[in-house]
Amino acid sequence: MRRTTGRLLRGFTLLSVLALGATACGGSDDSSSGQKAVSATDIQAALKKGGSVTVWAWEPTLKTVVADFEKKYPKVKVNLVGDRSGDKHYTALSNAIAAGKGVPDVAQVEYFALSQYSLTKGLSDLAPYGADKLAAKYTPGPWNAVSEGDKVYGLPMDSGPMAMFYNKKVFDKYKIAVPTTWDEYVDAARKLHKADPKAYIANDAGDAGFTTSMLWQAGSRPYKVDGTKVTVNFEDAGAQKYTDTWQKLIDEKLLAPINGWTDDWYKGLGDGTIATLTTGAWMPANFVSGVPNASGDWRAAPMPQWAKGDKTTAENGGSSLALPALGKNKELAYAFVEYANSGAGVQSRIKEGAFPATKAELQSTDFQNIKFDYFGGQQANKIFAESAANVGGDWSYLPFQQYANSIFNDTVGKAYISGTKLADGLKSWQDASVKYGNEQGFTVSK
Repeated sequence: MRRTTGRLLRGFTLLSVLALGATACGGSDDSSSGQKAVSATDIQAALKKGGSVTVWAWEPTLKTVVADFEKKYPKVKVNLVGDRSGDKHYTALSNAIAAGKGVPDVAQVEYFALSQYSLTKGLSDLAPYGADKLAAKYTPGPWNAVSEGDKVYGLPMDSGPMAMFYNKKVFDKYKIAVPTTWDEYVDAARKLHKADPKAYIANDAGDAGFTTSMLWQAGSRPYKVDGTKVTVNFEDAGAQKYTDTWQKLIDEKLLAPINGWTDDWYKGLGDGTIATLTTGAWMPANFVSGVPNASGDWRAAPMPQWAKGDKTTAENGGSSLALPALGKNKELAYAFVEYANSGAGVQSRIKEGAFPATKAELQSTDFQNIKFDYFGGQQANKIFAESAANVGGDWSYLPFQQYANSIFNDTVGKAYISGTKLADGLKSWQDASVKYGNEQGFTVSK
């Protein structure tokens, strides 16, 4: 599925921290110590009794999941509210929590935003419902994103293991080999742009999600979170690998200065002037719908590596279904989440194009042998599944990542439009994030 991060409002994180803090003081957070386990029998009894569940989620394949779930459990009514995504979704969720009313029973929360809600006790711990027993079902990246110690704050709905999509027609025309390392990628960028000054290896006008994913793959771990103690450091060896390489592309003007998800971006992907796209495995459906004229031109390849022979990848995008602490009908809500993200709902979502986070589906012959007409009949899921198995572990996001992303263009983004070096931009991002975190009551150090 398409990543929906966007440039969020600067005041949003402050609103979220204050709003969610209210639940920590007087809410009904069922992640508190001593909570009794909820047995499978309890959940089945709730399903038999029936009731209603309100779900806030924009993921389109959930419509089918809701219909199937209601058919299986006819006494349960699921109210799916799917008309918001990105900043509008999170603002509405935080406002409802702050008001203490209108809070959904289930909410879609992207991985990068999950820790902000869990830290301030805005989400229920799902371990007492049995979610902690499901860890082995999921790939490492998504499970790491939803769990913290013995607590589980959501079940992974999808994942975004990264791959490189490339325009084979363009590569063949200019006799460019598919790069397997980032050094080869830079060489390919030079060769392409020399052959056709209107063509670029990729577009990049500065994107927080892409940058953090690249740092993740490079071995950088800029964020360390221990409760309210946070460290932000963009000066480790992994970050230097990324900045040294990407600075060459910027300095030599080898990147199209185009933002993703714009008309110019779709046009560039369609006419060959943007020759690669390194992003999550959810991208194929967006090629089909957004760039239909280039069907057959594109292929998928493993993400280039920082050292030849390595296989490490990273995640880009993906989200969970979580239970807000102030929501009601917890047994029914959990039953729906498990059905959608661990049970029969996974298969129905895959049939509609969702990319799973569950190992069994990723490793299945049926899934891996799917031929993508758009990619010339390529069995691209084999590449995506291998990427999912090789995502670097121990990645953390900030508990105020939404705010950090919102100031990305004011800091790192300057490297794309001025003489500011990328490493200096990251340092500015680091300093601004540290300052903001301390202002919000966290103890943040560099």
